Amino acid sequence: MFLCKSLLVLTKHGDVTNFWYVYHCKIAVPLLYEAIAKPQLPGTRSKSEYRSAPRVSGATSARRARDAREQPPAPTRNCPRPDPNFPGCGAAAVRTQLPRRPREDAERLLGRRTAPNTQPQTRARSSAPGAGGRPPPPGSPGGREMALPDSVTTCLSQPVHYAICKLGFEKTDTYDISNILSGNGEVYWQAITEHMSYLESDQSVDYIKSVRSLGPVCESVHLYFKSLTKEQFVSLYASWLHWTNCTKVFLEVFDILQYAQATEVALGLMKLTSCLERALGDVYLLKGNDCPFLLRDLLASEQLADVFGQAVMNVLKVFIGSPHGLNLRNVLWHGFASPQEIPAKYCAMLLFLTAGLGQLLQTYLLQTESVLVHRPYVIFISLEELDAFPDLNNEILSIAEELVKRSSFVLKMMLPFWIAALTAFKQSRYADSVILLLPQLEVGLRLLFTISNKCPNRLLTAESSALYTTFDEMLAKHLDNEEVNQLPLVLEEPAMDFLWDFLNHQEGPRIRDRLSHGEINLETFPREVANQIVGFAITILCRFSDEHMFSLKEHMVIKPLRNCASCYRSRFHPISRIKKQVLESMKSIHLWAELPTVPEEQVQKIKGLEGNAEADTLILMVSEIISQLQHYMPQNCCSSDDPINSVLTERLLVELCDTRVCTLYSPRPVLEVAVALRRISAQCHQVSQQVIAGAGLRYAQWVNKSLRSRQRHNYRRMLNSIKFLSPVLRLILLLITLELISVHSVCKKNPFDYQQYLKFLKSILQYTENLVTYTSPEKNKWDETMELTKKTLIKLRKISDKKLMLMHLAM
Repeated sequence: MFLCKSLLVLTKHGDVTNFWYVYHCKIAVPLLYEAIAKPQLPGTRSKSEYRSAPRVSGATSARRARDAREQPPAPTRNCPRPDPNFPGCGAAAVRTQLPRRPREDAERLLGRRTAPNTQPQTRARSSAPGAGGRPPPPGSPGGREMALPDSVTTCLSQPVHYAICKLGFEKTDTYDISNILSGNGEVYWQAITEHMSYLESDQSVDYIKSVRSLGPVCESVHLYFKSLTKEQFVSLYASWLHWTNCTKVFLEVFDILQYAQATEVALGLMKLTSCLERALGDVYLLKGNDCPFLLRDLLASEQLADVFGQAVMNVLKVFIGSPHGLNLRNVLWHGFASPQEIPAKYCAMLLFLTAGLGQLLQTYLLQTESVLVHRPYVIFISLEELDAFPDLNNEILSIAEELVKRSSFVLKMMLPFWIAALTAFKQSRYADSVILLLPQLEVGLRLLFTISNKCPNRLLTAESSALYTTFDEMLAKHLDNEEVNQLPLVLEEPAMDFLWDFLNHQEGPRIRDRLSHGEINLETFPREVANQIVGFAITILCRFSDEHMFSLKEHMVIKPLRNCASCYRSRFHPISRIKKQVLESMKSIHLWAELPTVPEEQVQKIKGLEGNAEADTLILMVSEIISQLQHYMPQNCCSSDDPINSVLTERLLVELCDTRVCTLYSPRPVLEVAVALRRISAQCHQVSQQVIAGAGLRYAQWVNKSLRSRQRHNYRRMLNSIKFLSPVLRLILLLITLELISVHSVCKKNPFDYQQYLKFLKSILQYTENLVTYTSPEKNKWDETMELTKKTLIKLRKISDKKLMLMHLAM
């Protein structure tokens, strides 16, 4: 009876689709409230519809224009939006602006974390309007039942589900494979393109009719492939797949089609679309320069149409790349489709089309006498930087399998993906494991996002006229309606840092981007990377599980994972990269003490050289500046007898760099300062490297007596300059570190003082850049180096006296 009344109310306002969403997701109360209290006028958008368009801002990463954006642009708005980055107060604002309720709501609905040997606390609520204040508002957890994992049966909206699961099955005619295929495996493209339909209005593709017409063709191709043996398929088609540079992947897809196990079909389709996109990009570069990043733009390019023909590209757009078509790539890579919702015949058809593209490409290459060049794969370097979690063994993975089956973070229909991902890791198929797991992390976080931000409609895929929720939107600081995103408070800063590091930051591995766009060799995908993604996923499962799983969450092999997750710090944010660079520069400068030098008595034989007094003066100035900075450093780190060697040490910088600096949603002034500090640090490192190389070369020449008189004088000046350059560069690195740990104080400066501070940083940067020039093997201007250093130290002392640096504001 309740559902019937719901239907009457919703249909009265022209909202039948929402009724079925209510029916499936059990969130009738807020939708009914909106329908009753605020009827929607024809041509207007509801609040839930308005939230479906993502917000583009500086708070999100530079990769906003990526695969998640392969959808139509959101409706424009005339109201100006304030810049969220300037002159705000940085990531610390997240903690002060966000209320605590979102995390409590999410943990209550997805399993509250409880302390050992304690009972989960519950908050008493009164439904009476006068009890304890006002009644819970519609849309809040106290005012309605949220969409829980067990109540969600699909993440595909009704139109998307219809297009993928039903539209291509409406025509039941049997299609003769010989109409599109010759006996030797040649694809008759014209016969395939005849199944395409176009709108009369603008001659654009009619995707509905095209999918319906191509449905029997796809079924025929699927049956045809199932009738072939592996040897027959290799004989007929392997040569036509070489152009992809991933022949092995496509042969694996053929094997998958023989058994049509749902999870494997979805995995095969994700790998196929990734490799196909990469190969199409290589073909694009035959005629163009900069390959489009978006698959949608790539398929729409004139360059590919010139090679393959526009009609052929239209066929591809029916299956991938267009939000108006089946859009199989995005639906799978963003975690919207469950294994049972992807028909195997579409995977077979894309395999067939890929071979057909290879035939067309071969003809084009012969006609134009061109050679297809494949771009090199991305190779992960410095894998130790990614080491956040301990190595996962079979015991941990077995517990993870139990967590998956009983965790509320996992949607029930997505369970096969999780199990397959853990199984793949056990079998050392690390690329497969991560490909399966990343979309599931996205859909699980999307569930948290919709709960914490009270927008349950965004759990589903949107129609082709609106954008759907992906990692970009979920990790952003604000929602599209300018409200603060509540998900960061639910996940907390360490988890957000991990996600930004591995998915977003430009200097990070950007795992999802590179896998989904075919930039990584799947056969050599490193275990170290997969270990981090699986380890993080296990900790998320633990966090959002109920108290009945306490024994699993507190297991001795799981606790180290959780400890690592709780203390994770960003490693690829610009601030984190500066810390790493400063320590590397300090290590390099400390190597100066080990440089081979000419005995002092031999150096003294060179007449006409002075400068020791000037060098001593500069060292004294460094000591004076250090004494001014003592209040901003850890206690007992400075010795009055030798302030330089007791303060300007690697140990002190390591201690300072260990200070946690908030990196999440850094405002623009913070990032601008970070850029300047990083450039200064980089110049210091280059100077150190040049001094090491130059001193080593000159010493070897001195020993071999191959230095001319002028070169011997220059070598003497170099040795004299090294005495003061070492403490000066170490002082600059110390200043960089002290400023960095106080970098958020820059937001306290007014615009004038901020510009003056930037001017000061630029002057230090100019000094270090000049040092790079003067200390280069081509210049060797050591006298000029001394004079320039003196001026810079005077400036540093004045700035320190006036207390104009960030460390002074932070006190």
